[in-house]
Amino acid sequence: MRLILLGPPGAGKGTQSQRLVEKLGIPQLSTGDMLRDAVKAGTDVGLRAKAVMDAGKLVSDEIVNAIVSERIDQPDAANGFILDGYPRTLVQADAVEEMLSDKGFELDCVIELEVDDNVLVERISGRYTCAKCGTGYHDTNKQPKVPGVCDKCGSTEFKRRPDDNAETVRTRLEAYYKQTSPLIGYYYAKGKLKKVDGMADFEEVTKSIEKILAEL
Repeated sequence: MRLILLGPPGAGKGTQSQRLVEKLGIPQLSTGDMLRDAVKAGTDVGLRAKAVMDAGKLVSDEIVNAIVSERIDQPDAANGFILDGYPRTLVQADAVEEMLSDKGFELDCVIELEVDDNVLVERISGRYTCAKCGTGYHDTNKQPKVPGVCDKCGSTEFKRRPDDNAETVRTRLEAYYKQTSPLIGYYYAKGKLKKVDGMADFEEVTKSIEKILAEL
């Protein structure tokens, strides 16, 4: 099963990817992780990526594509994988299609998690965590049972990610739609696109995805 999950930041891609990893026994491939692993392993393409990053430049599509190709060849991806955060542009999407075709594979499905932007902004900007144990809370949806005291460890210190504010979230959403929207039409035209209500309960989203995959 070779899948791509699409959806804006905060749509729940990470949660759903992890559930699919556990259910299907295939790896989640994140470009950030793959870049770091290739650099750490000192592969030819990893060394090229390191030279570019050390120079303070953006890693080119060519290098990212080579790293993805190298990772797909690993034994744990033989039965499939979930691409997370890639492709992000039409050029990258074409490269993925060509890369898989050269290996005798094709994408099985592209799942888009659809969201309500205003609700998503509230969902993300209201998040905070216990500074000690990392337990997650929310201003409206999930507050500690005792105000100001972590349910799990009893700590009274909490923290928020600096970029989890409404203005930054809206900027990230705009960037996502501007860059990634063309992919929706691209995969729809290929008959690969399936849509899921990303605003539903996590369990419901998982069931919807599993239903789609069962029908492939």
